[in-house]
Amino acid sequence: MTSETSLPAKPKPEPKSTRASVSFPRELYDTVEQLAAEKKVSVAWIVRDAVEKYVADQWPLFADEKRKNPSV
Repeated sequence: MTSETSLPAKPKPEPKSTRASVSFPRELYDTVEQLAAEKKVSVAWIVRDAVEKYVADQWPLFADEKRKNPSV
């Protein structure tokens, strides 16, 4: 007979990112796809970059904190 000891469950780490589903007008999405192809990046990268710039413009203090602590 073997004795099994159960280990406590490891806590799940916080996800590094959160997935979002976004709908775009066709014309805008075509433009984003074209920009992504020209820059050789993904559409997701273009969207993240745009959102980061928008947030920095709307809340400059948040942008300053992001520069000091990139994990924010």
